[in-house]
Amino acid sequence: MLLLRNPEIKKMLVSYGLFTLAVVTAAPLLAMPPAIYTLLICAGALALFLYYTKRRYKDISHLSGQLDQILHGDMSTCFVPDKEGELALLTSEIYKMTVRLQEQSELLQKEKDYLNSSIADISHQIKTPLTSIRMIVPRLGREDADAGQRQQYIRDISSLLSRTEWLISSLLKIARLETGTVAFGQTPVNVEELVLEALAPLAVMLDVKEITVETDIDENAAFSGDRLWSVEAVGNILKNCMEHTPPGGTLTVTARDNPLFTGITISDDGTGIAPEDLPHLFERFYRGKDSGPEHAGIGLALAQMIIKQQNGTVAAKNRTPRGAEFHIRFYKGAI
Repeated sequence: MLLLRNPEIKKMLVSYGLFTLAVVTAAPLLAMPPAIYTLLICAGALALFLYYTKRRYKDISHLSGQLDQILHGDMSTCFVPDKEGELALLTSEIYKMTVRLQEQSELLQKEKDYLNSSIADISHQIKTPLTSIRMIVPRLGREDADAGQRQQYIRDISSLLSRTEWLISSLLKIARLETGTVAFGQTPVNVEELVLEALAPLAVMLDVKEITVETDIDENAAFSGDRLWSVEAVGNILKNCMEHTPPGGTLTVTARDNPLFTGITISDDGTGIAPEDLPHLFERFYRGKDSGPEHAGIGLALAQMIIKQQNGTVAAKNRTPRGAEFHIRFYKGAI
């Protein structure tokens, strides 16, 4: 009985029924021979069939024209049906498909633009240290260069190679995170041990700049996550704060644990973050106006990606009266 639910079929059957009733009623009054009114009924049925078939083919032709417009790139075609029936249902489904295709097309274009932009940024970031190395290498062969100069050139090249290695490693990590190929562990991570491990690679620079690190961490502060990736994230934020802390300054790390989340706050007493930089601070390759030439704009972006994929959030703001403050939260439930 699904066929009878179709409004178009209903209209055709009702029209045919009314026509047949009219012929049957009029036949005795007009003394029509049975053959004549049978012929009229058949002719009426044929006329109604041709009429509704013509309407259907007209609607199909219109729908076909709209699909052809889409195939030629015109996505503005309106598919909103103004009638009921099978074709209206088909039109509605095609409209949904068109919207979905348009969304996917826009998404693919955004991804393409993002990829092109990323390739340009990566090329620039890697090209910078390689250009410096290319300029230094010929100086090593100069006859007038003494042993001290050569040693300095070698140290410079070693530093640039280390920076390039770190840059490529960070980019590969970002690529793995973006493609979802990283399997994060879910083990208890003690925050105090995490902070100490993240500070270890920065110990020499902290000592050179005579920066004091103050910690105030709840004894039982912990969260469920991947220790190594978390060390990477917290270490990048600590490194950023250290780089913006003046010699003799102070880095402060606090951690609090509550039933909802484990919070880690990292702050410095540097110049703070420029207001125009705050909205873009965690964007990949973004460099603030106070960033030096050695800053690639990757560390904070990588930190945010790692934290987000562990059911966490990270935000930055300026302190009063000076300095910057980063707030990390690892939630204990879905957010």
